[in-house]
Amino acid sequence: MRVPMPARRGRVKLAARCKEITETSAFGLAVFGVILLNAALMGVETYSGVAREYRPVLQAAEDGCLVVFTLEMLLRVGAHADRPKAFFRDPWNLFDLAVVASAFVPLVRENTTLLRLLRLARVLRTARFLPHLRILLIAVGRSLPGTASFLFVGALVLYVYAMVGWVCFAESDPQHYGSLGRAALTLFLLTTLDGLTDAVRAGLQISRLSIIYYASYALLASFVLVNVLIGVVLNSLDEAREIEAEAGRVPAPSQGGGGQDAMDSKDAEGVRERIATARRALDEIEAGLTTGELPPARQLEASHTGP
Repeated sequence: MRVPMPARRGRVKLAARCKEITETSAFGLAVFGVILLNAALMGVETYSGVAREYRPVLQAAEDGCLVVFTLEMLLRVGAHADRPKAFFRDPWNLFDLAVVASAFVPLVRENTTLLRLLRLARVLRTARFLPHLRILLIAVGRSLPGTASFLFVGALVLYVYAMVGWVCFAESDPQHYGSLGRAALTLFLLTTLDGLTDAVRAGLQISRLSIIYYASYALLASFVLVNVLIGVVLNSLDEAREIEAEAGRVPAPSQGGGGQDAMDSKDAEGVRERIATARRALDEIEAGLTTGELPPARQLEASHTGP
């Protein structure tokens, strides 16, 4: 079903006005400040005496924060009035909408624990206003598959060495290797190399070959596997930077040592505005061809070029 031209123009105007507000630095700083205020209020409420004495004030401040978050979300939705599907393509918009809208669900508002957890989730919304924090969160999410593989390999190495330790040291050192669980816990703590010297000394009293056991485990678990995990995280960070750069939320990384970027943020913003204007013009022309009505500028052009 095609939207009539007056309604389409109204949506375009609404989106332009809301976008003009949401893209200002003052708007972002104001919302960021309210998020920090909400976090501070949650911290104050952990002190029972202060919470009882100033409960009306704290409740009023919490309601004020919720009003600000609701207005912010309405403005962000309004900024996508001309293209509503674009709003739901952004994962951050979906996260913000879920966090804010859940405060109005009756079952959630009655459950104190859920309400506090959702209020705590609002603190994560600071990632929208801190590009580097957003990149880190995206990197963490993208590193989960590689991290799962790393955990599987690490658990396999830990299990094998725990079984070997139980076989070799169970009778001599039952406190640390008396069972598979104790051996695994001992080796897990040795992954940080904390206490490795004491473990090696105790092992040498049992057998000189224990140095091979501990040296190979330290080399494999503390150096090889940890460096593999670091490599997975660094690769995810690079992917997250590329994703944010493609979305236009952060400048693209410079190509070549210290050279100037292809375009700065103002040029990129200007290009995006021109693309949006061209899209709206194409929509108006398409709608005019369908209904037989051309936009005013097109009608004037047609009158000059007509017979």
